[in-house]
Amino acid sequence: MPPKKKARGRKRTVNSGEDAENVEDSPPKTTVGRKRKTSAGSSSEKVAEQPCHWLMKSEPESRFENGIDVKFGIEDLKALPDQTGCWDGVRNYQARNFMRQMKAGQLAFFYHSNCKEPGIAGIMKIVKESYVDHTQFDKTDVHFDAGSKPDNPKWSMVDVQYQRMMKRFLPLAELKKYHLMHRAKGGPLKDMTLFTGARLSVQPLTTDEFDFVLSLEDQEPL
Repeated sequence: MPPKKKARGRKRTVNSGEDAENVEDSPPKTTVGRKRKTSAGSSSEKVAEQPCHWLMKSEPESRFENGIDVKFGIEDLKALPDQTGCWDGVRNYQARNFMRQMKAGQLAFFYHSNCKEPGIAGIMKIVKESYVDHTQFDKTDVHFDAGSKPDNPKWSMVDVQYQRMMKRFLPLAELKKYHLMHRAKGGPLKDMTLFTGARLSVQPLTTDEFDFVLSLEDQEPL
């Protein structure tokens, strides 16, 4: 069923370890620039490409925290007015930092997590860049943070808008097979954060990763 109050994207999947612990509040490694030699031999700064595609996890099946159902699947987003909702409740610093990098118009995969069959269900668009997550101050909300103050808020959120369902659901098991194949022989999913990094609820995707995953919906299951 649709979430109560404003649209809620429930990201914390504590049972599976995603966003269960805060990590160091530092800029993600993907933004670090690298040195390179110019043709004249001098050193200049080469800025790494900023992430422009994303994978964002939420729970499509009912799970109760303090008596509140944190379920929020892609069908719930689709059912909201203007098919738009705020992606609140992220309580991991690295995931929050990624959201703060998001730009309006960028696309993200809606990933169903902590469920019988996790995987990519559809595509959504970032329609409002990061702003203060109001749930951190709401004592009745499961994501209330007593340590966060209105004059110095810790947590941010973005607004997302439903775009479409995938032509076919892309299960985690299939994506993992491609990851293992690409890790052994080379390929766009060899370093995909879904498998190589922390189990974050908000993850960056390279253009090659996004395009490859998108191409799978037109192929038979592996």
